[in-house]
Amino acid sequence: MLDASYYKKTDEIIAKHPREERSLIPIIQEIQEEFRYLPPELLTYVAGEIGITETKAFSVASFYENFSFEAKGKYVIKVCDGTACHVRKSIPIIERVQKELGLDKKKHTTDDQLFSLETVSCLGACGLAPAVMVNDEVHPKMTPDKMMDLIEELRGEE
Repeated sequence: MLDASYYKKTDEIIAKHPREERSLIPIIQEIQEEFRYLPPELLTYVAGEIGITETKAFSVASFYENFSFEAKGKYVIKVCDGTACHVRKSIPIIERVQKELGLDKKKHTTDDQLFSLETVSCLGACGLAPAVMVNDEVHPKMTPDKMMDLIEELRGEE
């Protein structure tokens, strides 16, 4: 159950848009940007507020891969495993991060909600392969050791 502050912020976001079906995507994009994920309770709430069915809202949100119904960590680590990155050894980076942070294919976020790990098909930075993105910052020519240094640096910011 979400506390009232989530609904208050969602009301502020909804108020910036027409209460119509066409506003669904921009509204849920803002919600996800605010909370780093799309809480299912808020999707249901938005559907009611803009006059569409819950089924329609969930079908739209689940169609687009960029919407996540699971809470993410403060730092979202996206490791590219596209062709250029894969060939330049992105898999050892993924495996090291999983091992060091206690993550696996089913568990993507650390218990302290500090880190989330995602494998992505392409970051559009093939010349920098293997590339990793942490939140909105690209880190080029990554290695497992450099990745661990970066994680320690991020932990130090806490």
